[in-house]
Amino acid sequence: MIFTKLNVLRHTMNFKTIIALCSSAIFFVSCNKNEDVAKPLGEIRLEYPTQTYVQFAENAPYTFQYSNFGKIVKGKQQNWYVVSYPKMKATIYLTYFPINSPQDLIVKIKESERFVQDQTVKASFISPQEFSFPKKRVFGTLYELGGESAINMQFHATDSVKNFITGSVYFKTQPKPDSLAPAVDYIKKDVKKLLETLEWKK
Repeated sequence: MIFTKLNVLRHTMNFKTIIALCSSAIFFVSCNKNEDVAKPLGEIRLEYPTQTYVQFAENAPYTFQYSNFGKIVKGKQQNWYVVSYPKMKATIYLTYFPINSPQDLIVKIKESERFVQDQTVKASFISPQEFSFPKKRVFGTLYELGGESAINMQFHATDSVKNFITGSVYFKTQPKPDSLAPAVDYIKKDVKKLLETLEWKK
């Protein structure tokens, strides 16, 4: 009987031990699951400082004003520049080309338009806005793109004679229209300011 009681006790203890171990295991796994839940990385801040604009002072055939929240970086070719927004993971790429002839101007405009049309696969809409500042000889088109397009804005500007510049706005994050909206609105103001203050040096 004693042996039997010991077996029963041992069986009971084993059963209780198993229950305890299982409970601990479940608790441990639950904790790990909570710790292992993927958290969004690189979220873009939704609050930004009020823009203060400064003059672009690089040795280029053009000048404009840009937000001091951005940083000017030289591009891959002469007279190409980048306005970088590290905290927003946003970039405005500026490319410049001299115009060699009226036909050359037509080709460059068509190339810019073709680049925008290539985004139609993911863009939910493309909204073109023509702009003109005759006194400064600045003419062009600004495109706003919605949806999950790789670019959010694209523009080209020219004096129709010597100078041609294009600009593209990219965000280094997965395109999510809702979460990007505040950042896009912020950059949109900077792009419009850039175009309103754009001037040719020659």
